[in-house]
Formats: sequence, structure tokens, C-alpha cells
Amino acid sequence: MADIIGFETLVRLVPFAVIVLLMVVWEVISPKRVISSRKLRWPANLGIFVLNGVMLLLLPVSAVGAALVSIEFKFGLFFWFEFSFWPKVIFSLVMLDLLIYWQHRLFHVIKPLWNLHRMHHTDIGFDVTTALRFHPLEIFLSVLVKAVFIMLLGAPVFAVIAFEIILNGAAMFNHGNVRMPKWLDNLIRVFIVTPDMHRVHHSVIPEEHNANFGFALSLWDRIFGSYLSQPSVSHQSMTIGLDVFNKPDETRLARLISQPFRRPNE
Repeated sequence: MADIIGFETLVRLVPFAVIVLLMVVWEVISPKRVISSRKLRWPANLGIFVLNGVMLLLLPVSAVGAALVSIEFKFGLFFWFEFSFWPKVIFSLVMLDLLIYWQHRLFHVIKPLWNLHRMHHTDIGFDVTTALRFHPLEIFLSVLVKAVFIMLLGAPVFAVIAFEIILNGAAMFNHGNVRMPKWLDNLIRVFIVTPDMHRVHHSVIPEEHNANFGFALSLWDRIFGSYLSQPSVSHQSMTIGLDVFNKPDETRLARLISQPFRRPNE
């Protein structure tokens, strides 16, 4: 099991590093918005990412580990009913993406969960590093939810690894401060969440940041009525973040970690 999990870590790390590098280059060459706060935001965003990475390595549970447990005990939907390999993989990818959609949506609705998740939204800029900015407790809960779902599903290890790569890649892409032709954005967002679509979700306006919850597939927002095509003002003019925890001092790593446990702007 340790060998497989170690291999999975390496397989995920390489595409992740490549996608991050490509998105940073794209942001430099063709940015959507002018962002002047990188020196203020990037150290904390990257710091929280490193902290989360260390925590994930130390956790006794993981998505791939859950899939291996399902195999060992022949537990889960795919062990109770006959499915061939590729239908299992495709169904697992779609259902896991649906899980992430509803998990994300519930983190906006349930107050204790929102207190954790809002740290992601208090970023006053929107770029590829925003995709790395999640509270460690939110990451921990997400891992647990995903692991339980994977075991109930009996998802194949291949599908779980593929989903983790897709999820990370999609998050890097749809948080990118990148410019795309309007026609291309309209075409891609029929299937995949685009940066312009997800940027709406980071608006300071509640009606906007409570929309567009999808990370990879865009159809869930359309099906469940949470899709919002554009912000009320232009993408260049819209205000990113929240009206709380938006002071420059809040960009420090220690302040990010303590945000869920403090009153706004305390």
C-alpha cells in the first residue's frame, strides 16, 4: 500500500508542477486583471499550501488509501454489482466531481464550515495561488469526506488518482488570472469551469460568491440552479474577496490560520 501511495504522490506532483508553471507564465503573458498584491499575498498562499502538503503526508487516511481498503475488503458499489473497468472509471470521475460540487456548496451554507472555507475567499486577489489557499481543517474534512465516498463507491485506484490530478489541474486553471477570447471561454465553459466563470464566485457580492460552485465540470451549476454567467460589473472592475478580513495584515500566514476562530476584522 505504501508503494502505491508513494507512486500516486509522484504521479500527482509532476502534472501539478507543470500546470502551475504554465498558469504562472500565462498570467504574466496575458493577465485578465492587474494585480499589484503578489508580494503581499503569495508568501502566505504558498505557505498555507506547504503546510497543507505536510499535513496530507502525515494523515493516516487518503483517497488512494480508501480505494485500496475497498479492494482489500471488496467493499463498495462496484464490488456488489458487475461493472467493466472503463464504465467504473468514468462513473467514478463524474460522481467524485459531483461530490466536490455539493461539498463546496455546503461549505457556503453551514456556518462552521463557511468559517473555514471563507479563508479561501478572503484573498483580495485572484490568481493561480488562490487555488492553493485552503484552511488545513477544510482540507482535512475534505479528505475524510472523499475517502468515505470512495469506499462506498468502491472506486478503482486508477480513477481516484486520475480524479486527484484532474481536480488539482482544474483548480489551477479556473483560478488563473488569464485572458481568454470570449468565444473560446463560451465554448469551454459548456463542459469545463473557466477562469471567468469561477472568478464570479470570488466576487465580494454575496449573490455572486454564492454561485458557480463547480471546480471541473460546469454542468452541475446549470443542473442545480447555481450558474451565473457574468459578474454584475466587468471582470476588470469587480471587487475580489469579502468585506471582512480584507486588511493587508490578514495576508500573514498566522492570521490566515486563525481566521476561522476570530470575529471579522478582530
